[in-house]
Amino acid sequence: MSNSLPKLTAVVAVTPDGTIGRDGDMPWRLREDLRRFKHLTMGGVLLMGRRTYESIGKPLPGRRTVVITRNPHWSADGVELAPDPDAAVALAGDQNAFVVGGAQIYEALLPRCEQIFLTTVWSNVVGDTTLKSDWTPFQIVSRTRIPAGLRDDVPTEFVQMVRKNS
Repeated sequence: MSNSLPKLTAVVAVTPDGTIGRDGDMPWRLREDLRRFKHLTMGGVLLMGRRTYESIGKPLPGRRTVVITRNPHWSADGVELAPDPDAAVALAGDQNAFVVGGAQIYEALLPRCEQIFLTTVWSNVVGDTTLKSDWTPFQIVSRTRIPAGLRDDVPTEFVQMVRKNS
């Protein structure tokens, strides 16, 4: 039995001005990003806030879902509950855990993440949920540009970053 903490990875899509959401959802449709998200997170544990879970509406197949909520009476079939980010990390055990939103969860757990899969959404879309983050503790290890097209509303850039000196 392993006593190690899970490897924490953030998966986040954000505009250059920090927008990550609008009206409880993502303000864009990016099929390539959703495909990437599924590929990256399959078999892992998704750590998310209640509102993020409610925007998805169900546990995603092939992954454990841990919902972080301060409401002890909230529940949903097929998910595990954690009262705070630390408890969520503990619930992940030694499985790879993916921090997937929302803003408060990112802010709490990004300082503990070893890597980030960032999708830069090249859009001026206005949102009501923003993420202000300092990426300087990370170094870029790969970058792929995805043009807008039939499957994606706007151009994006997939960036993989790892924590410096980790």
